[in-house]
Amino acid sequence: MPEPGGDVTRLLAQVREGDQHAAEELIPLIYNDLRRMAGACMRRERPDHTLQTTALVNEAYIRLSGGDAAQWQNRAHFFAIAAHTMRQVLLDYARRRHANKRGGSSARKVDIDDQLFISEDKLEDVIAIDQALDRLASIDARQSRLVELRFFGGLSVEEAAEVMGLAAITIKREWRSAKAWLNRELASADSG
Repeated sequence: MPEPGGDVTRLLAQVREGDQHAAEELIPLIYNDLRRMAGACMRRERPDHTLQTTALVNEAYIRLSGGDAAQWQNRAHFFAIAAHTMRQVLLDYARRRHANKRGGSSARKVDIDDQLFISEDKLEDVIAIDQALDRLASIDARQSRLVELRFFGGLSVEEAAEVMGLAAITIKREWRSAKAWLNRELASADSG
């Protein structure tokens, strides 16, 4: 992520005010970070996955630039929204791919951790994780947001702490708790 404060926050404020020149200046400052976030998401996928990092960045950027720039409060908030947007892109992709597949669903075990891999034949895992995150959000919105930032946004503990305005130790504790809850939830969905 870019260094705290600085040009990104200033340019985001100018974009909120409708400054098209600021939007053009912003792109090169955020592109590498968006690409890094997308890369973290795509490292969880098979190497021959049909959705590539650049496509994920481009689709997320199109959605971000077509959205309500007024909601971008600062750099950290922008990257939190970017993580959410990448989640939605991957979810939409998984739903389209899953809709094209035939046959029943097989039993699966999904582990939420920093190295979760989702193969083409397990795209329903993305959907299951999304549904579980929605349930988690109704119980603990902060933990749901944390999983979204770490899992879909690829943010480190320190980056998530900055975005959420919490101490890294709190993020680590919340991450352990959220992973445990999600693993239980996903396991019970598989057995049910």
